[in-house]
Amino acid sequence: MVEQGLIRAAQTGDRDALITLLREIETHVYRTAYYILNNEQDALDAAQEALIRIYTKIDSYEEKAQFKTWVQRIVTNICIDKFRRKKPTVSIEEHELVFQGKESVEREVMSGYLAQDIREAIDRLPEHHRTVVVLRYLQDFSYNEIADSLNLPLNTVKSYLFRARQQLQHLLQDYQKGGVSG
Repeated sequence: MVEQGLIRAAQTGDRDALITLLREIETHVYRTAYYILNNEQDALDAAQEALIRIYTKIDSYEEKAQFKTWVQRIVTNICIDKFRRKKPTVSIEEHELVFQGKESVEREVMSGYLAQDIREAIDRLPEHHRTVVVLRYLQDFSYNEIADSLNLPLNTVKSYLFRARQQLQHLLQDYQKGGVSG
């Protein structure tokens, strides 16, 4: 695996290998931070902090866990720290809609509203539920990878996901009715 070769080279002091490795993961790191923090500037700050931490701590990575799980734990912990320092706010931004010829304009608009409703519903989840939802459904982590990343028992991850799905269902039903409870 190319990634393992880069990791080993980076751990032995190969600066170019480390920079290549960081470039490969930077989009993933930012995306995770953005989904958890829901703020572009906070996500950029968290991603930068995570990349710096990975840069300085690469020699502490052990192959016991997958590299992406190790990275995810760093990013998630930084985001949780930022989240705790600053209470989150729901930001409502205008989303650009790209109309494609294959779909009707109405369907595209409704899809945009649904995506916004889902994003807002995820933002309203408690921190621990939001984090597992982001990792599972937006970052495509397995239950075991989530458990490893968050240092949680597997059954706790399953429970959080179950409860989060229930909460999302209720929130989305509220959005469809035209109001948000909470």
